[in-house]
Amino acid sequence: MQALIQPVTLLLIIAVGYMFKRFGLFGPRDYRVLQTAEFNLVLPGAIIYSFATQPHDIRLLWISLFGFIAAAVPPALIFLCTGRRPVAQRAFVMLNGAGFNVGCFCFPVLQAFFGPSALVPAAMFDVGNCIMVAAGTNVLTQTLLHIAPDMTLVEQHAGDAPTLPYERPTDRDARRLARRTLLRRVARGFASSVSFDVYMVMIVLMLAGIRIPGVIAQIAQPVAAANSLCAMLMVGMLMDVPAGRADVHAVLEVLAWRLPCGILFAAAAWFLLPFDVAIRQAVALCCLAPIAVFSTMFTDKVLGNARLAGFSLALTAVVSLTLMTLAHVTLLG
Repeated sequence: MQALIQPVTLLLIIAVGYMFKRFGLFGPRDYRVLQTAEFNLVLPGAIIYSFATQPHDIRLLWISLFGFIAAAVPPALIFLCTGRRPVAQRAFVMLNGAGFNVGCFCFPVLQAFFGPSALVPAAMFDVGNCIMVAAGTNVLTQTLLHIAPDMTLVEQHAGDAPTLPYERPTDRDARRLARRTLLRRVARGFASSVSFDVYMVMIVLMLAGIRIPGVIAQIAQPVAAANSLCAMLMVGMLMDVPAGRADVHAVLEVLAWRLPCGILFAAAAWFLLPFDVAIRQAVALCCLAPIAVFSTMFTDKVLGNARLAGFSLALTAVVSLTLMTLAHVTLLG
């Protein structure tokens, strides 16, 4: 029972954020303030604190590779399996049907279950996962569906076609220009993600054998402590109940992709990874995590409506907490 207190608290914070918005204490767009703070200050601070206070073995980079695969495969599958669907529906499922909320959700849950040592494999899993959720999934979705990066689908007057109109360049110079534009978009997507940049710096320091000074850990500690509060409060502020049958169908479709993929990768982590029981258990539970907070931001930028993404995150948080608890009890048994 003690191990469930902190995870349940996360769900209560989401509920508080939602109720504050419903009673007018928060405005409909106030979540953007917390969004800016979370992605540019709080979550990077939590990453720095994790690396500064826990030893990270270079061999654990295999877990980062596993995390990347677990986050990269589902959106590609979703794209291939939804070829005749409207572009808005495809974008929503691709952005929310893959990726894991590790830093904001798994960190406190795993710490409640296993203690601080579980944050090490979780952080290494999140290195690979962050490549996709912090930028990769958004870039992949926009590229495959030919969505302009700086406008919502409404602003692009997107219809019900499976992809937006796109004409492949015919001459060599035009193709070269298109490739450079794509590469610049990809580079900008990764470079603009502070969390991804911080992870890369931490990995370089780890490979170089450079320890992070204790004073930096002390500075990062209060920022990292605010991670769960800011992230879950933001989700509650931006979420809303489904507006109709189409929204309910979209949320159920996200669950239909996330649950089997998450369980499959959790089983792969438990049975295939060449690490001890504690590490494999932590990684397996990461694979059952809810939708990444980044997905709400990207859904807002692409679809101009993050409310349904926020509801999907809150719903998957409840489902994930249940699955992670069952997996924890089962694997310990």
